[in-house]
Amino acid sequence: MPGRDTAASAKPNASKGPWWRVPSSNGPVLLRIRLTPKASADRIKGVVATPDGPALSIAVRALPSDGAANKAMIAVVAKWLRCPKSTISLASGAKGRTKTLQLEPLLATLEALEQKCPP
Repeated sequence: MPGRDTAASAKPNASKGPWWRVPSSNGPVLLRIRLTPKASADRIKGVVATPDGPALSIAVRALPSDGAANKAMIAVVAKWLRCPKSTISLASGAKGRTKTLQLEPLLATLEALEQKCPP
């Protein structure tokens, strides 16, 4: 439908702060995520303020039971960045709404992040 955000085309407002970072030159990429389960569609909504700092807001249709919402969130991010799901893992926040994802520092992933959301 026109006007809807999709995982493949969303361009969050990166000017609100560092919701993603690379802590060291060879280290993983860390993404701060604010997850909304039980949504009407899987999508990236944009950057929002959280008590921990700016975070990428993601909505998923999955329920927050047995890790289903976390798996759906990883699938949305993988599709958005066009990288394999196996390169993304949940670093923290398994049961909370604010989470940290860890991405393997693949050149294509870094280029996709910098293109969609410059630091």
